[in-house]
Order: sequence, then structure tokens, then C-alpha cells
Amino acid sequence: MEENTEGKAEKFFKEFGKKMDSFLVEVKDAGTRVEADMKDKYEELKVAAEKFKNEAENKERWKEVEAALKKAGEELNHAIKAAFKKG
Repeated sequence: MEENTEGKAEKFFKEFGKKMDSFLVEVKDAGTRVEADMKDKYEELKVAAEKFKNEAENKERWKEVEAALKKAGEELNHAIKAAFKKG
């Protein structure tokens, strides 16, 4: 009976060890994937920051945007006044 119990314990620990090995491999793979994803996101952010910097340096472009937004605001103001005008 003692041999049978010892065999069950050995079998349990052997299976447990295999599962732990498999788990550690999965954790390592997940870490590698996360690291790769983070590097990709970092590169995307660098590109976006550079693009934003270039756009911010182009002051004429921002003057156009400002003028267009001002015009749109004025038109919206006129539309609201017309919609709620007592007549």
C-alpha cells in the first residue's frame, strides 16, 4: 500500500512539473509578445509626435485652420439665431 501511495505522489509531482514547465514557456512567450507590442506602439507614438511637431511648425497651416474654425463658428452662430428667431 505504501508503494502505491508513493507512486501516486511521484506521478502527481511529475505532472505538476510538466504543467509548470508549460506555464513558464507560455509566460515567456507572452512577455515576448507584449515587449514586441510595446515597441511597436512606441514607434507609432514617435511617428505621431514627429508628425505633430512638423504640423505645429507649419504656422500658416494652423492660421488656415484657425480661420476656418472661426468662420464655421460664425456660421453656426447665424444658424442658431435663425433657428430660434422669433418671427
